[in-house]
Amino acid sequence: MKLINKSMLTAIITLSTASVYYAQQVQDSTKTKSKDIEEVILTGVADIAKDRKTPVAVSTIKEAQIVEKLGNQEFPEILNTTPSVYAVKGGGGFGEGKLNIRGFDQRNIAVMINGVPVNDMESGAVYWSNWAGMSDVTSAMQVQRGLGSSKLAIASVGGTVNILTRAADKKQGGTVSLGLGNDGYLKTLFAYNTGKSASGWSSSFLMSRTAGATYANGTDFEAYNYYFALGYKKPGGKHEFQFTMTGAPQWHNNRFTFVPMSDYFKYGGQDGEPNRKYNPDWGYRNGEELSNRSNYYHKPVLSLNWDWNISEKSKLNTVFYGSFGRGGGVNGNVGRLGTKAYNDATFKTADGQINWDAIFAANAATPVNATTPSANTIAQVSSVNSHNWFGAISSFNHKINDNFNFSVGIDARYYYGYHYQLISNLLGASGFKDTGNKNLPYNIVSNTFDPKPSWNPFGGKVNDINDMVTFDNDGEVLWYGGFGQLEYTNDKLSAFVQGAISNQAFQRIDNFIVDGQSLLNGTLISPTNQPTATNPVLYQKTGFKNILGYNIKAGTNYNIDEHHNVFANIGYYSKQPFLNSVYPNNKNFLNPNLTNEKIFGIELGYGFRSGIFNANVNLYRTSWKDRFLRRTGINFTDPNTGTAYNNAYANIQGITEIHQGIEIDATANVHKMLSLTGMLSMGDWYYKGNATSNLFAETNEPINVNNAPTTTLYLDKVKVGSSAQFTAAAGFTFKPTNWFSFDGMYRGIKNLYANVNPINFQNEASGEKGALKLPTFGLVDLGITFKIKLKDPKQYFTVRGNVYNVLDKIYISESNTNTFADLTKTEYGAINSTLTPAQLTTNYAAYQAAGNWNGVSQQNQVYFGFGRTWSATLSFNF
Repeated sequence: MKLINKSMLTAIITLSTASVYYAQQVQDSTKTKSKDIEEVILTGVADIAKDRKTPVAVSTIKEAQIVEKLGNQEFPEILNTTPSVYAVKGGGGFGEGKLNIRGFDQRNIAVMINGVPVNDMESGAVYWSNWAGMSDVTSAMQVQRGLGSSKLAIASVGGTVNILTRAADKKQGGTVSLGLGNDGYLKTLFAYNTGKSASGWSSSFLMSRTAGATYANGTDFEAYNYYFALGYKKPGGKHEFQFTMTGAPQWHNNRFTFVPMSDYFKYGGQDGEPNRKYNPDWGYRNGEELSNRSNYYHKPVLSLNWDWNISEKSKLNTVFYGSFGRGGGVNGNVGRLGTKAYNDATFKTADGQINWDAIFAANAATPVNATTPSANTIAQVSSVNSHNWFGAISSFNHKINDNFNFSVGIDARYYYGYHYQLISNLLGASGFKDTGNKNLPYNIVSNTFDPKPSWNPFGGKVNDINDMVTFDNDGEVLWYGGFGQLEYTNDKLSAFVQGAISNQAFQRIDNFIVDGQSLLNGTLISPTNQPTATNPVLYQKTGFKNILGYNIKAGTNYNIDEHHNVFANIGYYSKQPFLNSVYPNNKNFLNPNLTNEKIFGIELGYGFRSGIFNANVNLYRTSWKDRFLRRTGINFTDPNTGTAYNNAYANIQGITEIHQGIEIDATANVHKMLSLTGMLSMGDWYYKGNATSNLFAETNEPINVNNAPTTTLYLDKVKVGSSAQFTAAAGFTFKPTNWFSFDGMYRGIKNLYANVNPINFQNEASGEKGALKLPTFGLVDLGITFKIKLKDPKQYFTVRGNVYNVLDKIYISESNTNTFADLTKTEYGAINSTLTPAQLTTNYAAYQAAGNWNGVSQQNQVYFGFGRTWSATLSFNF
C-alpha cells in the first residue's frame, strides 16, 4: 500500500533520529539525576471534580493508562471500563467511534478540552476523527456522569468528558515512538517539552502520523496530529499565559451503511460464521479501491489561557479560543441512470461490492446538456460541513473566608457553519445536471474536488456557489451566558449551589431558495400559486430566533470519617433545542411547536477509601422531556411505492425518556505486585409516551410514510437502544518488577437493545413488542509492557503490546432495526399492518428464508464488532 510506504519512510527517519540521540547521550558523562517527569496539565477554566469533596459520580483516566491501553482503538473506547459507559466503533472507520453514558449519546454529553466545549454548536455532535490525535497530548481524562460539576450552561444530560492536555511547562523531556497494528496500522510520533526557563518561558511540541486500515475492508486512512503550546509566567508574577494550537488533518474511508445481517454470511461468510470485515461501501475501479463513503477534515483549535492571581483570595481564569473547521464527507451519490440508483442490484458485483466499472460505462454513454433531464447521471458527492467558531470563557473566583467562596463568569460563543454538496467524482459522466438552486433553471456542474483535507490552520475560503449541488445552506449561532456558584467547605462537609443562564440565537440561511418567492412546499409564487397560512413564503435569511435556557444544580458531600463519605446532587436543565429542531425539515421555517427540552436529575453516592481498597456506589435517575431527535442511517423500502431508500433520516419530536440505575466500581491493591479493578452498572432506560416522526431522503426530500408526512411512533415503555443497560468489567495488573507488567480485562455486555427506528414502531403491536434485545457477549483484552532503563533515569525504552478481543468473540455491537426472530405470520402481519395480503405473503416468505443467527433475525441491519486485533509500540523517552 502506498500510504504504508510513506509511513515506513517516516518511521525510519524518526527512529534514526532517536538512535543518534541515544548514542550521543550514552557517551555523555551525565552526573545529575532527575525525578520522574511530573505530569503538568492545563486546567484554566476547567471544572475538575475532587475526590471526597465534589458531590458527583466521577472516573479519571490518567495519561499512563491511555498510553498503555488505547493502542489502535477509538479514543472514547478507553472509557469502556468505567460504569454506564458503552463506546463502540460505529461502522468501523477511523475516528467513527460513538460514546454513550447512562444511555445518552454523545450529542448530549458535554465533551470539553481544558474546559472548553467542543460539541458542534448546531447539532451537538462530536466527530472523534477531528480529535483522534488528542490521545497523544492528553494528560488526564475525567468523566463526570450525570449533570456534573461544570458551571457552564452545557448539554451534560448524560455526563461531561473533560480532556485535559499537557501544559507548556511540563518538565523537560521528549518521546519518540513507533506503533504497529493489524491491517497495516503504523504510527510514528515525536514529542518534546523544553521545561520552564529561568525567565519563565516554556513550550511543548508534538507531531504524529497514523495510517493503515482498521479491521473492516475498504477502511484505509491517513491522519496527522500536531500540538504546540507556549507558556509564560514571570518569576514571582501574578499572571500566567499559555497559548496552544492543535489540529488533526485526516482522511479515512468508512463503513457507513447498515446492511442486513444475511449479507455478512452471503459475502465471504464461512462455516456458518459471518464475514465481519464485509463493507458494502466500496468497490474496484480499474483494479483500485474506490470508496463511496469517506471523510476528510481538519479542525485546528487555537486558544489563549490567561490566569491572574489577583490576591491570595481572588483569581481570574480566562480562555479565548477559535476554530476553523474545513472538510466534509463523501456520503454516497446523487442522480439516477434511468430508474437505477448506485445501489441497484445491477451495480453490485458477485462479492457484494459496488460495480464502479459498470456505473462509469453507463454514465459515459449518457449525454448531459440543456435538454436532458436533471440528475440523469450518477455522481459521487461530498457533503461539506465547515465552520468558523470563536469564543471566550472567563471565571472569577473569590474566597470569602475559610469556609465560603464564590465564582461568577461569562461564556460567549459565535459560530457560522457552511453546508453544501460538491461533486467529488463524476464517475465517467461529462457533467451533472442539478436543479437544487432555484435561482437558476438548471446548473451543469463539471468541476470535481478531491476529498482530502486542507492544512490551512485558518480555514480558507469556501467553494463557489456555481460548483455546489443539491443544497447550500448556512447556520449561524450566537451564544452568550453567565454562571455563578456559591460553595461551602469545612473538614467534613462540602456543598455547592450553582446556576447558569444562556441565550442562544439561531439563524438559517438558504442560498438555494428564491428570496421572498419560494414557498414552504418547494414551489414558487405565481398568479395561480399564492402563499397561504399553511404554505407561507420563505426568505433566504430567517433572522435570529432567540431562545433562553438555564440550569440550576446543588450538591453536598459529607466525609463520615477518613474511610467513608456520602454525597447527593440534584439539578434541573431547561435546554435549548438544536438548530435542526428550531428550523426542522431543512426549511427556512420556524418550528411552530418549538419548546425547550426539560431535564431533571437526582443522584446519591457512597464512597469508601483505604490503603488497599477503594469503592464507589451511585444511584441515579434522570428524566428528559420534549426531546427532539434526528435519527440517521435509515434503510427501508416503501411498501406503497416500492422505492428503496438508503441512509434516509427522521426528525422525531415529543420524546420523553427515563434513565435510572445503579453503578459500582472498585480497585484493590492486594499486593505490591498485583492490583485489581472491577465495575458493575445496571440501568433501566425507557421511553415514556409516544412521539411523532417525519422522514426524509438523504438528499433532503420528504418521504410520506403510509401516504402521510407525519407518523405516530408507539414508544411507550420501549427500551432505549444503542447503549448496553448492563455492563460489568474485571481486570488485573501484575507487576513483579519495575520493568515488566502484564494486565488483562474482561468486559461483559448485557441488555443491549437495537436503535429506535421510526420504520419499526408505527402501530401499537410494534410498540408492545418493544425494542429488539441483542445477544449478551463478553470480551477479553490483554496487554504486556517491558521497560529498558538506561544510566540516565530520564532515558528509557518501552515496549508495549495489546491484544483486543483475545478470544475472537463474534458479537453484534449495534442494530439499526427491530425485527424479531421466529414470528408467526399473524404476529408479522400485526407489526407490518400496512401490507396488502399479497405483500404480506411475499414479505413473510422472505423473512422466513432469511433465517436467524444467535436468536436474531438475519433481516436486521447490524454492525458486527471487530474480531481479534492487536497493536504494539516501541517508544524512547529522553
